[in-house]
Amino acid sequence: MGAPQIRPAMREDQPAVKALIFAILDEYSLEPAPQTTDKDLDDLVGFYEGGIFDVLETDTGDLIGTVGLLPLEDGACELRKMYLKTNCRGRGYGKRLLKHAIARATELGFVRMELQTARVLEEAIGLYEKFGFTVLDSAALERRCDHALMLDLKP
Repeated sequence: MGAPQIRPAMREDQPAVKALIFAILDEYSLEPAPQTTDKDLDDLVGFYEGGIFDVLETDTGDLIGTVGLLPLEDGACELRKMYLKTNCRGRGYGKRLLKHAIARATELGFVRMELQTARVLEEAIGLYEKFGFTVLDSAALERRCDHALMLDLKP
């Protein structure tokens, strides 16, 4: 069995992406918001135009992770929907997804990456901090998020 590969999401991936993300939200007792925060899951290709939405997939076609970059104003992007299937954590895949997102953001010319998260996602926050993300106090938070971080991407 080969290492999982990162590839751009396709419209056909939307049901599997939504199922993966909603299962992880449920695992952490976070409520899905299909009409607001999670509306992007209905149009992964169109919603992320100018950015990316990629999936991490095994060689058997099992979708095990996701990551998106949504363009914001002033050269910034938002890291969105970075999730990893429960039984695939602790193998370096989260680090791989984050490295991929930072590299793609830099390639696309973004100068800052922002994200919103919930403090209950301690492992993810720890990973972001290891990569140099710092607290962003000025963010208007989505309803299930209580923490915002940012990373300066300027060389």
